[in-house]
Amino acid sequence: MSSYCEIAPGHPYHGEYHDREYGFPVTTDEKLFERLVLEINQAGLSWLTILKKREGFKKAYSDFNPKLVASYGKAKITKLLKDPSIIRNRLKIKAVIQNAKTICELQDSHGSFCLWIEGHHPLEKHEWVKLFKRTFFFTGEQITGEFLMSIGYLPGAHKRTCRIFSQIAHLEPPFMRE
Repeated sequence: MSSYCEIAPGHPYHGEYHDREYGFPVTTDEKLFERLVLEINQAGLSWLTILKKREGFKKAYSDFNPKLVASYGKAKITKLLKDPSIIRNRLKIKAVIQNAKTICELQDSHGSFCLWIEGHHPLEKHEWVKLFKRTFFFTGEQITGEFLMSIGYLPGAHKRTCRIFSQIAHLEPPFMRE
């Protein structure tokens, strides 16, 4: 089986994500929320489908502003369920909105979603999964693991032999810190 590091380079969607985002440290709440939204929506689907719909998600979810998304009500949910530019799954839409509310609470209590995550580092993957299941909606082992790999908190986004690995290592992502 080929790894993402082998199949992504040069691909019109996977290439840019692999080379410029996947596994790189993320420090803004909007980017963290975006990654969480994308991972939740990927459940049961291909990552290519999600990358192709990324701009649709960005528009539908107010540029991934948690405060704005947290205010979405029934009318907005109805509109989102009719929007072909996103994944029209009621459970996933409600998860995004509920998680936006949770992120707003974490911003109030910890200063930011980023600081909340950093405050729990380092944890083993199984501990992260328990924490995310307690804190967020629709976040199991796969979603939590991929989310944390994508933002540099868990290893595994890139093989050590991948040309991008050394770029990420230079940035000292959390998974490389003791």
